[in-house]
Amino acid sequence: MTDALSLVTSTLAEGGVNPLEFKLLSYGTALVVTLGLFLLLGKFVWPKLLAGLDARTAKIRHEIDSAEKARHEAEAAQKRFEEKLRQAQEEAGRTIEEARATARKVADELRAKNDAELTEMKSRALADIQAARESAVRELNEHAVALAASMASKILRREVGAADQSRLVAESLAELARGRN
Repeated sequence: MTDALSLVTSTLAEGGVNPLEFKLLSYGTALVVTLGLFLLLGKFVWPKLLAGLDARTAKIRHEIDSAEKARHEAEAAQKRFEEKLRQAQEEAGRTIEEARATARKVADELRAKNDAELTEMKSRALADIQAARESAVRELNEHAVALAASMASKILRREVGAADQSRLVAESLAELARGRN
């Protein structure tokens, strides 16, 4: 600042022009040039700058709106995905439960079939045993009757006929039946 002051003082001392002195023509020219510059800038430059800024603002707003729309679409897609995932999990649960029910049903059917077959085999075996027993008892009775007839004929010294044998068999069977009861 001292340099500027010393420059002004030295210029005034040499008889020069005072730079701080008011001159209407200089200030008027500067004012007209400045106003002209503002008018030219306002007419040609500022509208282009403002149009560019408005376009940039519109573009930014459009991009923000597009991003917001994309975010909403992504949220909707995520909700749809989550719903489909939930439905798939429910369907898988139902399928598993159906498979378990089918397996239980098949197992029950097999168990019932096996039980029926075992019951039938047991009945057949019991019937076979009963038939074999009756056959053995009949053979034993026939043998016993033949033996008794043979002994009776030796004791009586006469021959026992078919009618006597039948009567003896009937009596023996009746006694055997009474003995069982």
